[in-house]
Amino acid sequence: MIVTLTAHPSLDRTVTLAAPLQPGEVQTATASREDAGGKGINVARVIAAAGGATRAVLPLAVDDPFDAALRGAGVDAVRVPVRGHVRANITITDPAGVTTKLNLPGAILDAAELDALIAATVDVARGADWLVLAGSLPPGAGDAFYVQVIAAVRSALGPDAPRIAVDTSGPALREVVTHGAPDLIKPNEDELSELTGIALDPATPLVEDVVRIARHLVPSRTGAALITLGAHGAVYLRADAAWAATPPRIQVRSTVGAGDSSLAGFLISDAAGGTPEESLTTGVRYGAAAASLPGTQAPTPSDLPDGTVPVTRLF
Repeated sequence: MIVTLTAHPSLDRTVTLAAPLQPGEVQTATASREDAGGKGINVARVIAAAGGATRAVLPLAVDDPFDAALRGAGVDAVRVPVRGHVRANITITDPAGVTTKLNLPGAILDAAELDALIAATVDVARGADWLVLAGSLPPGAGDAFYVQVIAAVRSALGPDAPRIAVDTSGPALREVVTHGAPDLIKPNEDELSELTGIALDPATPLVEDVVRIARHLVPSRTGAALITLGAHGAVYLRADAAWAATPPRIQVRSTVGAGDSSLAGFLISDAAGGTPEESLTTGVRYGAAAASLPGTQAPTPSDLPDGTVPVTRLF
């Protein structure tokens, strides 16, 4: 069982253009779609589509239209009642796969609603293999909210607590690695650089560079790191070893949710007993599949691209 917490879900509206976006101009869209989104929801959708056991925890008002999209996604969800409604995120994509995102603000959660969200997460996490804390934090939560969730889960469940993966950025991620001791983080290269304050070196191959930077965090601040690198694949780093995987060639349609799908694929394999190499390979395949689909569709096993995914052990 893989449990996800999405504290700041979103209704993802994707608009597809026939030509590059022209700011200030009127353009005709060729297609549009709506998906239940937010990083944790995206992870749960991918796992559910693969037939895996997953439950998604999220704040959701009883009259929120988002619930229809969530039910349509086929995700087993625990809805924590709140007063505000889920935000909308707007994504504009063009034929070259260039993506423009407009993320609207979400509802403010009060202290009682945040406490209820933590309590629900603790309850659902009982017996889980992984707990995924993913996405930005809602207004009112504070940068340390994920640290509070981790502390509550580990305090309540003790040695039976699930391993905890965190996929967020900025101050929230900084709080997690400073005070939360997660088992896994999933930044991209820019988020990793921002987190550590160490600049990427353009003269160094990207894979080598992110390993150099991530070793400042692993294992002192996090048990491991899965670093997604877009077209360059991904790196998985733990205390004793690191691996890099290169994705197969695909036609990019939308990169939104690709990192979430990579994390989901990695966890699907890991929870099934896969080796680090197998889990990294599966993660890269799922990320590539997501990038080849429009909008924030959850890739299914039938969407996974053909072709080899070379994996190299780095040390």
